[in-house]
Amino acid sequence: MRTITDIAKEFDVSSRTIRYYEELGLLEPRRTDSNKRMYSNSDYAKLKLIFRGKRYGFSLDEIKEMVLLFDKDRTGIKQLERTVAFGEQKMAEIDEKIRELQEIRSEIETLHFDFTEKLINSKGGNRIE
Repeated sequence: MRTITDIAKEFDVSSRTIRYYEELGLLEPRRTDSNKRMYSNSDYAKLKLIFRGKRYGFSLDEIKEMVLLFDKDRTGIKQLERTVAFGEQKMAEIDEKIRELQEIRSEIETLHFDFTEKLINSKGGNRIE
């Protein structure tokens, strides 16, 4: 069992962030007699999934769905199926962003060449290859 302070330090986030995930229903820490939050290994594993999901660009709703599916189906099959589906969707989004960025880079490259030529010509010089 870990305290909220331990968890926050380990994941380099604020205690407020951890409490927010609790408010969303993603975590269910136990409480001590003095009402101190104590996080189980299960909560710790969920937090690892939450932060990985955020890093990969998943929305909190998507993360919540993936994380909570394991509680509904202890075999993990439904969680894996949904995670695979979300992963395929995310990879398609990333591929599209890469295509768009390559297009933008190509346009900038063309403009850079054109502007460099104009600058050289406006200074009366010749382009050096």
